[in-house]
Formats: sequence, C-alpha cells, structure tokens
Amino acid sequence: MNIIFITLSNINSIKERGIYADLMRKFRDEGHGVYIVSPCERRTGQKTHLVEIDGVKILKVRTLNIQKTNVVEKGIGTLLIEGQYKWAIKKYLRDVKFDLITYSTPPITFTNVVKYLKKRNQQAISYLQLKDIFPQNAVDIGMFKENSLFNKYFRKKEISLYKTSDYIGCMSLANVKFILNHNDYINSERVEVAPNSIELREGNSESRDSAESKSIREKYGLPIDKPIFIYGGNLGKPQGIDFLIKCMNEVVTRSDCFFLIIGNGTEYHKLEDWYNTQLSSYGSQLSVKLMQRLPKEDYDLLVRSCDVGLIFLDRRFTIPNYPSRLLSYLENRMPVICATDVNTDIGRIAEENGYGYWCESTNTVGFTLLVNKILSKPERIKEMGERGYEFLKKNYTVQNTYDAIMKHFK
Repeated sequence: MNIIFITLSNINSIKERGIYADLMRKFRDEGHGVYIVSPCERRTGQKTHLVEIDGVKILKVRTLNIQKTNVVEKGIGTLLIEGQYKWAIKKYLRDVKFDLITYSTPPITFTNVVKYLKKRNQQAISYLQLKDIFPQNAVDIGMFKENSLFNKYFRKKEISLYKTSDYIGCMSLANVKFILNHNDYINSERVEVAPNSIELREGNSESRDSAESKSIREKYGLPIDKPIFIYGGNLGKPQGIDFLIKCMNEVVTRSDCFFLIIGNGTEYHKLEDWYNTQLSSYGSQLSVKLMQRLPKEDYDLLVRSCDVGLIFLDRRFTIPNYPSRLLSYLENRMPVICATDVNTDIGRIAEENGYGYWCESTNTVGFTLLVNKILSKPERIKEMGERGYEFLKKNYTVQNTYDAIMKHFK
C-alpha cells in the first residue's frame, strides 16, 4: 500500500537514524510505497521539490525558518505550513492514492492537509503519532497563560486534529490516559500506545574499556578511569535547566565520577554562565563538562563510551512527556536516572523494569542519593544496562510501532 508521512522534522534521507527515519525505513522494507513530506526552510535557499532517494519519495516543501529561529518567524512559519504542505501535495502528489496518512506532533496544524488527503481516498486511515501535547505543555512552563487567546486558538486546533485522526498513537500509557481524561469526546478504542522506537543495529555497543572508547574520551578531555553520567539533547525550558544546575552544584567536585552535558537550546546560555564560573573556581578539579552539539559520529561514540544516561524534565509539567533520548541510552546498555515531574511515567517504567531510578525534579538531595546508589556496587551499572537493552528489544523497536499501526489494516 501507499503511505504518506507528514512531519515538521527535516528528513533528507531515511538512511539517517531517528525515530521517524527508522520507522519509514521499516515501512519501505516491508514493501510499501513510502512518501515523506518534510520542510525545506528558507535558509537553505531551495525551492519546493520532489526527490526519490533510498527507495522512498521525499517532498521537500519550502517554508519559513521554523527551527533555531526567532519566536516571531517560528510562529508565523508554523501557522503557514499547513497551507504550504497542502499546496505542495496537490502539485507534486496529486495522482497518488494513499492508504495510510500518518503525521506527528508538533505541530497541531495539519488538520486540513489530512482532511484533503482523506477526501481523495475515503478508505484511508489517518494515524496521529502524538509526540507533543500542545498547547498544554506550553501553558505548563509559562509560555502563555491558560486563559489567553493563544491557548484558546491552539486548543481548538488540537481538538480538530484529534477529531480528524482515526487513531492516535501515544508514547506511553500515561499519555493515553492523559488524552482520554482531557478529551472526553474521543472513543478510547481510538487511542493506543505506539512508542518512540528505533531500528536496532547490532555491534554498536563497544566495551567501555575498548580503545575506541578511551580514544574518544581523551579527544574531548574526559577521564578514562571514572564512570561518566551523560545528558545529551535539547537544553530548553522543558528540561528544567535551573534544576539541572542545582543538581550539578551538588556533584561539581566529586572525585568518584564525572558529568558530561552535551547539547544546545534556548537555555544553553544559563548553563554556559554557570559552567564558566565553576571552571574559574575549581579548574581541573571540576567534575562537570559542558559542550555544544557535536558532529553526529563523535556524539554517538561519546554516548557509547559513557556509563549512565540522565533525563531531566521541568517539575511543572502536567502532561506526561517521554523523551526519545532514552532510546540511545538503552541501546548503548546504559542505566538511566530520570529527574522529572510527577506526571510522566518514564521514571516509573525504568524503576519497574530495573534499568533506572527516578526522583522528582525538585529534589537535589534525591538526585545525589540516586547517583550514590548507582555507584555503590561496581556491577550495578552493567546489570541495569543489560536489563534496559533487553527492555528496548521487547518494547521500543520499530517492529512494535509498525505492528501498532498495521493492525488497523487487518
């Protein structure tokens, strides 16, 4: 059958690794015709165009800059993208009949595109991959107020998207419950777990004592004789950077382990100011290192050479986020420490399945106790890492998400 995937993510090839490219590669490998609609931001200087690469067709739609840009352009670009996508699909894919229409949030503004595609084939199934519960997440962290016009406008958009979707695939059971509890017009049979997932690639997990691991640590000035706790990813408001800094203050001169933070985002400057102050105070005794985003090959090597993964979420969230960075930690046989709000189930699932620990992201003492606990037995890191890897194989591979979607065609 033919499927179309509509996304705000920049996809140029499904050879790239990621939750969307991996899933689209799975559909292609199962013999389906795969079409991807993805933005081509104005900074690239390219016009809207259709390419065929790696056995799929990718429609790159010229948009305003919607990533790593100012709030005004991002906002306008997000509002315009629905019309731009619809126009491009009409022009370049007008003769293609799609059996599956799947799309991800963010954004929540694809409703008219989905309606247009379903009108062309009323038997098609529309499947929302819900990765972002907006606008409530923005209200939670104070981006705008609950009674604001922004929230009312986007809430209407959200409801419209949910009503247009035949099925809604959520990242975890807590997400399913949240959607049903806050949208009583949705039939529970339409909402299910379709998790963030990846294609496992055997052989990626080199021994942390390997020459390759030692080499990448030395390249970036990291200790080769201590366990390294790593946070890798976005450094924005959702991650609760103020709390992350408080946690790092508790471990800043520990001699039995090391903390590595890699990423960028709107709150990076806060961390950078803190880090520079600590560096001038403690110099070589500092047990924390901050780095901006690295080339993907080096980043992947660094993750494989580290020992424990860190996940931070702002304490104010009422929506149950489930960060996809968990997957790279589990794939590399790393236990996790989750410091989050009380509504997400990412920490509870980690604890119940023996591959991680959880504390609320208000409790720096609790965070330090978890660091102590995971270091208290030398064999614990390896044992928990193996349990996480096995959990990943059973629950978070693309086969799981593919099966969740495809069962609706049986």
